[in-house]
Amino acid sequence: MPEGHTIHNAARDHRKLFVGHKVDASSPQGRFSDGAKLINGKECIAVEAYGKHLLYKFKSHQFLHIHLGLFGRIKRQKLPVHEAKGSVRLRLVGKTHFIDVHGPTICEVIDKKAGSKIIDRIGPDLLRKDSDPKKFFKRVTKSKAKISTLLMDQSVIAGIGNIYRTELLWRQGIHPNVTGRDLTMDQLEDLWDDAKVLLELGAKRNKIITNFDIGTGKPRDYLNIYKKKQCPKCQGVIFQVEISGRKVFFCDLCQS
Repeated sequence: MPEGHTIHNAARDHRKLFVGHKVDASSPQGRFSDGAKLINGKECIAVEAYGKHLLYKFKSHQFLHIHLGLFGRIKRQKLPVHEAKGSVRLRLVGKTHFIDVHGPTICEVIDKKAGSKIIDRIGPDLLRKDSDPKKFFKRVTKSKAKISTLLMDQSVIAGIGNIYRTELLWRQGIHPNVTGRDLTMDQLEDLWDDAKVLLELGAKRNKIITNFDIGTGKPRDYLNIYKKKQCPKCQGVIFQVEISGRKVFFCDLCQS
C-alpha cells in the first residue's frame, strides 16, 4: 500500500498538471464511466492529499476522491494519449500529461459535504502544515490498544503504513505490543517528531529512507529491520508478528 509520502508526491505533481485547466476524464475499464462523465471537461482548481486520500476539487464544486488501497497505483505519462493498458479505472488528461489510475479501493465523485466528512475523520497528517500533534497525543494516551495498531489507524495519525510503523518503533525503542496509554509524553513527542522527519524525507526523495547509513544504496539498505533477520544495533534476531493484518518486525532486545 502506498504510504503518505507517496500520496503527497502525487498531489504535488497533479497540481502542476491539472490545476487551472479543464480536465478530460474517462474510464477505459468502464467501471467508473458515470463518475468520469460528471467531471469531464470541468476545471480543476485544487489537488490535496490527506493521509492516504487524494481529493481533486473542481470549479463545479465537485470532488474526485481517490484512495489507492493495498494494490492501487497511478501512472503518469506524457501526451499524446494512447490505448489504455490493463484495467484503468480512471484516466485524467491535462494539457501536457495524463494519468491512469489502476485498481483503487475508492474512486468516486462527491460533493463538498462528503469531502469535509472524509477530511474530518482523518487523523493529523504528518506532511500537512495544519496538522496538530496534540490530537494524536490525546487519542494515544487514552487508548488501551497497542501502539502498533494505533499507528496504522488513519483516524489516529495519517500517512503511516506498515514499513514506517515497523521502522519507527525500532528507531524509538518501543515494543509493538506496548499500549498507547503506557507510553510517556516524551516518547510520543519523539515518535511524532521522528515520523515527521522520515515522511518529509520520503516525500523529498520519493522513497522510504529510515537508515541514513545507506551503504550500497540497494532498496533494502535504506531500511533497518523491515523484512530483515538481524538487528543492525545489537545483532540479535528480528522477530515478526501479525498486527492489524500486516507483519510487524521487531527486536526483542532493543525494543523492550
